[in-house]
Amino acid sequence: MKVSVDRHLCVGSGQCVLTDPDVFDQGEEDGIVVLLDAAPGAEHDELVEEAALVCPAQAITVED
Repeated sequence: MKVSVDRHLCVGSGQCVLTDPDVFDQGEEDGIVVLLDAAPGAEHDELVEEAALVCPAQAITVED
């Protein structure tokens, strides 16, 4: 799985961080998403897919 984020779309809601804090974080200054792992292991598949679905700005892209 490959994960990418569009920091320009991100609105800083933090749903991704709440869903999988091992893959996503937020910048301290602006709250914008920070991708910690662009190729997380299979154990993160469900959580990363969920994070992409709940992102209000649709700023997360997941590729198999």
